[in-house]
This record gives sequence, C-alpha cells and structure tokens, in this order.
Amino acid sequence: MKTSRQAKIMEIISTQDVETQEQLLQHLQEAGFHSTQATISRDIKELRIVKELTSLGTYRYCAAAKEVPNTFSNRLNTIFRECVTQFDYAQNIIVIHTLPGLADAAAAALDAMNMSVVLGTLAGDDTVFIVMRDTNAAAAFCGEIKSLIG
Repeated sequence: MKTSRQAKIMEIISTQDVETQEQLLQHLQEAGFHSTQATISRDIKELRIVKELTSLGTYRYCAAAKEVPNTFSNRLNTIFRECVTQFDYAQNIIVIHTLPGLADAAAAALDAMNMSVVLGTLAGDDTVFIVMRDTNAAAAFCGEIKSLIG
C-alpha cells in the first residue's frame, strides 16, 4: 500500500501543479487512496519532495533535482549555524547546547543522516547528547561543528 501510494504521489506531482498537502491528499483520494495528512507529510519527507517556485509566482511540489548527500555540512549547516550555542566532547560522547526548543530538531537531523559513527542521540529542550562509536569520531565531529559555526 505504501509503495503504491508513494508511486502515485510521484505521478501526481509530475503531472499536476500541487501547492499544498491538502490538494495532494484530494488527488490521492480521487485515485482511490485513502490516507491522512500526517501520512502524506511523512511520504513527502521520505520521497524528498520539495517545493519549487513556478513562473506564476506560486509554489508546487516536485521531486528533488538531485539526491542530497548525507554529509554533515549539507544536512545540518543551517540548524547548527542558527541554534548551537556551545559544544564539547568527552571520550565518545558529544554534548551540544542549543537555543531553547531547538535541540530536538538538531537531534532529528543527526538521526536522519544515518551515520555509522553515531550510535544514538538524546535531546532535551536545549541540549543534545550524541554517543559516537569512538573518541576519534567524536573529536572529528566536533571539529566539523567548530568549522561550521566558527
């Protein structure tokens, strides 16, 4: 069901200008797929569907032009530049402090990268704990954060 629904989503956005999730949901229902807005939202994320500006000045869903590489700088550049206030590591654990309310977003972005050196993340309101595979990975990761946020 999920695979066929996602295939239909890709077909719909490639043949029609769809601006909102509600419009996409309506097109899916017309095609015989009964789903919720939350499911559509997850599908959009999984399929890496983005919005592009049309020549009419409106936006429409489309497939990403190219696969975004799973690199630290591409995925987390904006999040870290905007919200990290300080960070450090001890052994294989990294502690990142963010502006209030943004730790969860930072941890979710890290988790989405599926990096083999990251064993797991734990986020509070303004603090993220990252367990790395080893001390060298933690040091290298902190070096990347430092170069990103200065």
